[in-house]
Amino acid sequence: MAINETLQQELVKDLLLESHEGLDRFDRELLALEQGQTGPDSMNNIFRVIHTLKGTAGCLGLGHIEHTAHVGEDLLSLLRDGKLHSTPEMITTLLALSDALRGMLRTLEATGTDGTSDHSALLAKLVQLQVAPAIAAAPAPVEKPVFGLFDDDEPVVAVLAVAPEVAGAVVMTAPASVQASSDAPTPTTLHAAPPVSASASVEVAGKSSVADNAIRVDISQLDKVMNLVGELVLARNQIVANTTQFDQAALMTAAQRLNIITTELQESVMKTRMQPIGNVWGKFPRIVRDVSHELNKKVRLVMAGQTTELDRTIIEAIKDPLTHIVRNSIDHGIESPAKRLSVGKAEEGLLSLRAYHEGGQVNIEIMDDGGGINLDRVKAKAVAQHLITAEQSARLTEREALNLIFLPGLSTADKITNVSGRGVGMDVVKTNIEKIGGSIDLQSQPGQGTTLKIKIPLTLAIIPALIVTSGGDRYAIPQVSLLELVRLEGTQARKGIEQLYGAAVYRLRGHLLPLAYLNQQFKVKAGVPKNAAQAMDDVINIIVLQADGRPFGLVVDEINDTEEIVVKPLGKQLKGISSFAGATIMGDGRVALILDVVGLAQHANVVTETRDRPVIDTKARAQSDADQRQTLLLFSVGKDRRMAIPLALAARLEEFPVSRVERTGATEVVQYRGQILPLIRVADHVAGRVTPDEPSDILQVVVYAEQGRSYGLVVSQINDIVNESVTIKRASASQGILGSAVVQDRVTDLLDVPGLVRAAEAHASLAA
Repeated sequence: MAINETLQQELVKDLLLESHEGLDRFDRELLALEQGQTGPDSMNNIFRVIHTLKGTAGCLGLGHIEHTAHVGEDLLSLLRDGKLHSTPEMITTLLALSDALRGMLRTLEATGTDGTSDHSALLAKLVQLQVAPAIAAAPAPVEKPVFGLFDDDEPVVAVLAVAPEVAGAVVMTAPASVQASSDAPTPTTLHAAPPVSASASVEVAGKSSVADNAIRVDISQLDKVMNLVGELVLARNQIVANTTQFDQAALMTAAQRLNIITTELQESVMKTRMQPIGNVWGKFPRIVRDVSHELNKKVRLVMAGQTTELDRTIIEAIKDPLTHIVRNSIDHGIESPAKRLSVGKAEEGLLSLRAYHEGGQVNIEIMDDGGGINLDRVKAKAVAQHLITAEQSARLTEREALNLIFLPGLSTADKITNVSGRGVGMDVVKTNIEKIGGSIDLQSQPGQGTTLKIKIPLTLAIIPALIVTSGGDRYAIPQVSLLELVRLEGTQARKGIEQLYGAAVYRLRGHLLPLAYLNQQFKVKAGVPKNAAQAMDDVINIIVLQADGRPFGLVVDEINDTEEIVVKPLGKQLKGISSFAGATIMGDGRVALILDVVGLAQHANVVTETRDRPVIDTKARAQSDADQRQTLLLFSVGKDRRMAIPLALAARLEEFPVSRVERTGATEVVQYRGQILPLIRVADHVAGRVTPDEPSDILQVVVYAEQGRSYGLVVSQINDIVNESVTIKRASASQGILGSAVVQDRVTDLLDVPGLVRAAEAHASLAA
């Protein structure tokens, strides 16, 4: 009996997983059918989902699910055989069937039975539609495919046209080709079961926990992980062997091998968790259809970048915020058809979603061509709801007025509906995005539309971070929030920090940068200085961070290094502290807390919801604009040639033993972070005399990245990072050199890095 029960549970689990995926596909195919964008097998695919669900439920004794699916199957059979043509009323009812089946599946997972919900009205409607007069013509096709959700060659376009709901009935406008058909008049009123509300559609769009906990992985990826685990075991055995018979050379070799294998294994495991964002976007055509219907609007949905991949945990975290933004765009952004026509717009509004990778992050843009945000109305609502004062409202900049949208409790809706008006929304969206280390930016043009730009990390499990020490303790700062590092020494350290209204600030390129001292925020004493200079306060380390789109400086005792850290959740004692986002275990076994940059900035009062713009000294700003100051990385090539590049071009600074250099064809390479890094010796590819260096066992390398590829620029010595006003005194047409400038009172060549890389690639190609 126990075996049968176990088998039953496994079969139910399989049913839940397959059925939720099948019903998602069912919804997409139905919406495509409504727009006439179907292939030869589309109707068979739609029918098969319900047929399979009915059969499996019958085998498991789930009579309620079986009976409901069977009635829907009868209608789908007539549609499949061409005995009936689809109508908007049929599509609406079949979508309601999908919702009902999802509800029973959720009940099955929660209680072990398929429940006793009353779906008699829905079943009666399904039976009625089997004998209702059919519309003779199918909907006219649109120009582009509707729901090819995973074809990234061109944007996905969905056209969703709806008409008003009239007291207890569903009235939908058929496509123009149907309306124009004289031999097949469209019914004026279709008595349907009550339509699913927009709020309900969002609820039913969510999958069960069984589906949430499942993930599909390519078998080749699993094979790669298994092979790497085998390599890992071999490396471990080599290290263990050295514990009894110590051989330093063998131990170093094993350690290097372990490092490479671990990096590759980390990347492979991360790939198994990566899922296309299209898994979330697949819900939106249905949501847009339901919300548009409820609000009597017409909306065209366009989606691009569905194959952009994120970690599964990130996808789950952004699902609800994105859903709210989509609903909000239709409700508050896109106008009614009549209003759009009155201002010269097409009656059909455009809602566009776009996702792409950039700078190690995922960017998501949600755009509408609606009426934009009325800032006067937003400010008036904020004042009326006592969220800000009238005096504060008068002083707000345009950006700050836009950001009022994110205030808790603010709603610009005139009445409460299923879609909006409850004052709970964009503040929660912003909070949830920032919880995962992301940021959200809002732009709007009156009469033209609104754009929301979201930046989120690829993963939360392993992130690059800057390790710092303050008060004797180590902390990790996610690099996604890091702008630059500033080190003040000597006179700069003693006189560079100013006081403005009792707050510490540093004048960085003409802008007054508000400062927060980490020791003061955590009420700890400064750590023991490493040298006399630090003891005399002659060195100040400022980490320039960005929180809520605004920069501020964090002063710490020491800046250690950057490394990839494994994020661990905080214990219950620290969960409520907004300054911490998690914890990590360092290489020496000690714990370092991960700083929540936004929470820390708010705790230090350097960033607030309606913070004034950073105070700018007008004279200093004018001078800064004239000077065009840049942050440069200075290095030498050969014994006497001094060069520089913008610091922004340097992804990392590394040192490699010469013994690690290998060759592939005519190119020198090193194994680096699980990749093969081509080396380019700068001295060999720039015009002009370079006096050779003395031979060294260590290569100093500037890692440069472009278009997803990395290159290592080999230099003689990395000298300094400076902030200087740069004016090219002598332009150059020489290979690899943009020109020359005076930096720190010395003539310095400005390196043309992209040109140098192209020249090196061409040289390697010829040599091969």
